[in-house]
Amino acid sequence: MDLTSIFEMSVPVPEVMLRGTLIYLGVVILIRIVGQRETGSLSIPDLILIVLISEAVSNGFAANDVTLTTGAILVLPIVGWSVVLDALAYRFPWFRKIMKPSKRPLIQDRELNKRLMRRELLTRAESDAQLRLQRIEDVADVERAYLEASGQISAFRKK
Repeated sequence: MDLTSIFEMSVPVPEVMLRGTLIYLGVVILIRIVGQRETGSLSIPDLILIVLISEAVSNGFAANDVTLTTGAILVLPIVGWSVVLDALAYRFPWFRKIMKPSKRPLIQDRELNKRLMRRELLTRAESDAQLRLQRIEDVADVERAYLEASGQISAFRKK
């Protein structure tokens, strides 16, 4: 067993960094375009989606170079871009609007925003369940409610 072979890279370091950068940013953009609502917790389909995305892009990350060195170097742009994007969203409000979904009105004047529900694929049963968690049994009891970036619903009872 040749232990040095697990550290010998067949792909140049700049290429590994560029591949990591392009794939990470591409997946972030794709996820932002496809799904506006973030979830408060991962469901089974969400977890499956993440696993399948990682499997689909894994060969492209390092051009089939499976050494530990390449894997360790590949972590740098992935973590680095995650930190950079979060820092930019923190620093610049216009960038935050692009990267982080904002709250959107789900219930106004005791009426559900059916257009938002369709866009977010949010069923009536799901919205009712979230309201029940706040001890609200009926939409008629809600003056206004928002679909938060986390996927949770914040509701305000009528006065």
